[in-house]
Amino acid sequence: MLDGTHTRTARQIADEVAFYGASLECDQGFDRATLTLYCLSRHLEKLLPLVHDVLVNAIFPDKDVELLKTRTVQNIRVERQKTSYLASERFSRNLFGSAHPYGRVFNEEAFLALSANDARILHRKTYNLSKAEVFLCGEVDDSHTKLLLELLGSSAAVNTEQDQQTEHAELTAAQEDYVPVEGSLQASLRLGRVWPAPTHADTHKLQFLIKVLGGYFGSRLMKNIREDKGFTYGIHASISHREHRSNLIIGSDVNAENAQAAIREIHIEMRKLQEEAIPGEELETVRSYILGKFLNELGTIFEQVDKYKTRVLLGLPADFHGRFVADVEAVTAAELQELAQAYLAPDTLTQAVAGPPHN
Repeated sequence: MLDGTHTRTARQIADEVAFYGASLECDQGFDRATLTLYCLSRHLEKLLPLVHDVLVNAIFPDKDVELLKTRTVQNIRVERQKTSYLASERFSRNLFGSAHPYGRVFNEEAFLALSANDARILHRKTYNLSKAEVFLCGEVDDSHTKLLLELLGSSAAVNTEQDQQTEHAELTAAQEDYVPVEGSLQASLRLGRVWPAPTHADTHKLQFLIKVLGGYFGSRLMKNIREDKGFTYGIHASISHREHRSNLIIGSDVNAENAQAAIREIHIEMRKLQEEAIPGEELETVRSYILGKFLNELGTIFEQVDKYKTRVLLGLPADFHGRFVADVEAVTAAELQELAQAYLAPDTLTQAVAGPPHN
């Protein structure tokens, strides 16, 4: 979209943004495409017409689209030589299914068959400002909001989509998979399962539980698999919330000969959380870490708007982050043990490993 419009070339777009000391970024994820402008407040009025031009008048030049296709395919080919990429790709495919957008594997042949005209058609069909979510933050006032509405139209006001994921996680059939990678000395592990949506009543307590398991440097997985066993430089457990599905993922890169031992230790730590209450000292350490990190993430207006965007795009209640603090402060070891028993059974995990071929 930044490669030219009917009235501006890619160079002119870049020069105009640079002239005002601004930044204009275009990105896409699984659920949303995002155009982000960073600029001084006094330059907003001058730059908004450029933003509008890029949004509605992108022309997708044939030459630039072909270059983009070539670069993308080359990058994917490089990534597919890495065990970490292959394990993540296979994990997502198996967890969500090959037909689901979150599990669909990049198809080089289909991608190369796309044309600039395909991009133009998709743009005209889907980039409708009436479906846009517009976030304005910083040193702004009503005059800036008026400018936005005049340029983008009142139809671009907040319009949260209603197709949200259900509150409870629907388990897919757990499975194990191995991706052989010739010449590799290491193995990449990806284990996880579908997870309750952020609207679930226990979502904040579940976040706490996963922090204990593998969500910070002093977590149980780090202490066991990195510090005690020396299998890896790092291992991490986290929850990924997207608009239509959530999941738990545990990931690490290890020496190939230690792969199965590392998986066994992951299972052991999960069972310990099911069978034993978290000691008081550890509970308070994790509580302090979570609250301190949360406070640190509110240090700038941009970090604050990121949390607001999360609430809007995931359809969360206005008090979501307020309840986060309250739940973290109040959660008990008994509650966390009950949640571990409900959600951390090793036999519910989908597992993908990429490493050297088995002998």
